[in-house]
Amino acid sequence: MTERHPHAAAVAFDAIGDDYERAFAGSVAHRESLDRLLGRLTPRSRVLDVGSGTGRPTASTLSAAGHEVLGVDVSAVMVELASGRVPGASFRQADISEFPLEAESFDAVCVYFSLLQMSRAQQRSLMSRLARALRPGGQLVLATVPLDVEGVDAVFMGQRVRVTSFGPEALRDLAADAGLAVDEEHATVFTPSHPGAVPEPHLFLHCRRRTREPMP
Repeated sequence: MTERHPHAAAVAFDAIGDDYERAFAGSVAHRESLDRLLGRLTPRSRVLDVGSGTGRPTASTLSAAGHEVLGVDVSAVMVELASGRVPGASFRQADISEFPLEAESFDAVCVYFSLLQMSRAQQRSLMSRLARALRPGGQLVLATVPLDVEGVDAVFMGQRVRVTSFGPEALRDLAADAGLAVDEEHATVFTPSHPGAVPEPHLFLHCRRRTREPMP
């Protein structure tokens, strides 16, 4: 039998655990993004939270507003924390790249900073799958650090990680190629509350699935 090695992101975020929520709790832009999403959802929408972390603020905010939330995270520690903190939502430990997604089964998808440890090919493939999982007109929020980097070794909150991302224009193209229209974007700079942290550029894209036509 072939030995299956732990997912690199799972190893890093199992170790980071609770510290992640504390480090990013002060992100006003994240909460404003959630407010914008809430304003576009119909009552009791079904929402997928990709890379759900500790469940706060994304799953907790959406669940408190009466929406049905499914969080998927590769980290067992994060899923345990989220399940205890947001009992009104459901959480699954899984690699989202392998997680089964039924076509047109969600009203919204949240992707807050959860692509950064995937290759560009993996990010493109996942975005297309997430778009297909949206109902026509459904909302997708994508937030990331918009840097033109690929396979860069870095230390994040004391953990060694390999980071890949897109610059702002390429990120918009990523959404468009997946069949999404970008309705709104917001750029900001945020410094996590963690020793040694430096200011990070953050970009939030609010998108929607365009049509019922076959998705890429």
